[in-house]
Parts: sequence; C-alpha cells; structure tokens
Amino acid sequence: MDRNHYRFRSLWSLPAPPAAVYAALERAEDYPRWWPQVRTATRLDDSTGVLAVRSLLPYTLTSTVRQTRRDPAAGVLEVALRGDIDGWARWTVTAGGRGTLVRYDQEVRVRRPLLRLLAVPGRPLFRLNHRLMMRAGRRGLLRHLEAV
Repeated sequence: MDRNHYRFRSLWSLPAPPAAVYAALERAEDYPRWWPQVRTATRLDDSTGVLAVRSLLPYTLTSTVRQTRRDPAAGVLEVALRGDIDGWARWTVTAGGRGTLVRYDQEVRVRRPLLRLLAVPGRPLFRLNHRLMMRAGRRGLLRHLEAV
C-alpha cells in the first residue's frame, strides 16, 4: 500500500434541483464564496484553474485543476489535479428523492514533502480533515443554493 495514496467519497443530499446543483458545482471560481475551505480559485483558461484549499489542519494545498470531463446530461464533472496533490476528482449529480444526490469521488497521491513525511502518523488526521472540509462544503452549497 502506498501510504501517500488516498481515496475519498462523499455523498451530499440537497433539497434543490439537479440542474441548479450542477450549475453551482461547474463554477469552481465561485467556490470561495460558499465553501470556506476553498481559499482561492483562479481560472487560467476555459478548462484550467488553480485551487488552494485549507481545512482544520494548518496547511494549504494548492493544485492546478484541469477539466477532463464535463457532461451535463450525465451530471458529471471531472478534473485532473497536479500540485501538492496529484490525481483526479469527480462530481456526479443525480436526482434523488425530493432533490439532488451529489457524489464526490477523489483519488490522489500527496506530493507535498512534509505531508509525505507525516503520512503514517498523520493519515487519520488527514482523513478527518477531508471529512470536515466536505461537511462544510455541503453546508455552504446548501446556503448558496437557498440564496440563489
């Protein structure tokens, strides 16, 4: 097992139409407005940007994000990540109950030297950090969708 390899999955149930949720998620440059842990999101061109994220732990991860799939009909947004973490992330938006079910999948390898060094003792904290970030993202998106 590669101690610097992570797989994450989060599921969000939101009382909003799938099209509205998808529209919010495809505008990554707006994430800092509603997702506190996304510190900056800078669009470089139509398919590439730079994200800086920081959750509970005192470090910021910065990655160049390149769109690899945008399929509104299937509800899929997928990106490749390069930087402090390398890998991919995917949003899948589907109708669910009276609203929307959002699934977030991510598979990455940590490249930042200090985090690689702390991989074994820090792994539970890194996973908790990610869960807290995703929980705050859901709350922020919910508030954002209610305001729109």
